[in-house]
Amino acid sequence: MPEIWLNYGKNEVVLDIMAENLDEKIEFEQPVLDDSTINENLEGLDLSKPTEIVIQNYTPAVQKILGKLYEKCDIKSFSKPKLLVDKTNLPQIKANNPDTVSINEFEEQELSNSNLVFLGEVQFDGLFGYETISTRILRKFGAEKMLEAFSHRSGDTPNPGTDTPSMNDAKKFADTFEVSCIELTANKKGISGLQVGHPSKTSSISQTLLKSTGTFEEKFRTMIVSTGKDASNQTLSSSLNSVWNFYTSIKNQGLIILVAECMGGLGSETFQKLIDGRITPEKIKNASKYEDGMENLMYMSEVQKNSQIALASILPELYVKKLGMIPLDGIKKSMDYILKNQGPRQKVQVIEDGARTMLRPN
Repeated sequence: MPEIWLNYGKNEVVLDIMAENLDEKIEFEQPVLDDSTINENLEGLDLSKPTEIVIQNYTPAVQKILGKLYEKCDIKSFSKPKLLVDKTNLPQIKANNPDTVSINEFEEQELSNSNLVFLGEVQFDGLFGYETISTRILRKFGAEKMLEAFSHRSGDTPNPGTDTPSMNDAKKFADTFEVSCIELTANKKGISGLQVGHPSKTSSISQTLLKSTGTFEEKFRTMIVSTGKDASNQTLSSSLNSVWNFYTSIKNQGLIILVAECMGGLGSETFQKLIDGRITPEKIKNASKYEDGMENLMYMSEVQKNSQIALASILPELYVKKLGMIPLDGIKKSMDYILKNQGPRQKVQVIEDGARTMLRPN
């Protein structure tokens, strides 16, 4: 029996699946940069002046970059940069970094500090095509501009891995600020791309993620998708990007099972409004005000017209059902559900790194 380990929050869970139920494994090209190339690229960052690094999403690749920066500071006798992080990541980052590094919650409501250097790992995104430092800056600091980005979307279904008009809105917004960034792409093997500069320019590094694109000949009936890292499944809203990367490879009325802990809950006021009966997906399409997660609820409504989405998470069953998804109590129950409802011979395609990989028709 094959043993497949899938990410679930900060842990890994095993998927016990019979060999006859496992579909042919899709191979994704996964290039990585060597340490000398990473160090060379980081030379573009001036560490001689006071630097405050804003960590946008905390991953092993991001931590590796921090380690490289500490090494450079030690060699040149510079003060180590201060770290500014989201409250949810504060304990974990403090535990994994030296006591000599100042680590505080990032609470700024506007971008006026030119010492800020944003650090983040790129992944795919349904609205912008890619989730980059520019798109995260727009989401955090440009609520009024997010409505424009939403209205410029490429249709009512997700478009990951494409250069969407909404991405131009994010670049234009980020271009108005004097900040720097370190933007990277990564996979399970390591860092695959790295750029230092202004966020409106470094987002081009996202193109290296396309090297993690696989192809399919025929659509699948059943798929189990793990986001691949806990930074991508802290909330339901962020986890759904891993579904958008693969929904076009599922047959009509097929099943996608998303494995995502969602320790941070729904991650979207829009989702909560739907659960409470205060909004409908149709009203979202022509909204006069943007609210976080709006596009993901719209995408989910459209994708569910042709596919079933099941969820293995810690979210309350009531929430999952009200969102039109099938609640599953753990990864073992996921396989039980497949075998019971689709037959003991059903082939299952398993995706282990859903946030950083995607499929396109061959």
